[in-house]
Amino acid sequence: MKRLSLLLFGCVFAAMAAAAQLSPAARSEIEALLTRLETSGCEFNRNGSWYSGAEARPHLLRKLKYLEDRGALQTAELFIELAASTSSMSGQAYLVRCGNPVPVTSATWLLSQLQAMRAAVSRRAP
Repeated sequence: MKRLSLLLFGCVFAAMAAAAQLSPAARSEIEALLTRLETSGCEFNRNGSWYSGAEARPHLLRKLKYLEDRGALQTAELFIELAASTSSMSGQAYLVRCGNPVPVTSATWLLSQLQAMRAAVSRRAP
């Protein structure tokens, strides 16, 4: 019985470790999204305060690490949904404003950037 318990524990631990791995492709897309935000000249609103894209990046990286450490991410879309669209403290939606007085939700902005990045990659593919 003890061996069976140890084997079961080992299997569960191995499964958790495997789930914690964010694929290199997804990690690359997330990094590219954060770079786009950082260099866009857009502002990022979190809990009622506006920040530059460069100031938003470290905050979103902390949230990324938190979710990665728990094996909660597999795709860039999940990153947007779970980390980059709402405040985990207040529940308020994050906003992005790019020179336009009317902001959009960060989820809308990030998903459009992700689609544009993927489209550019597919145009380059033979």
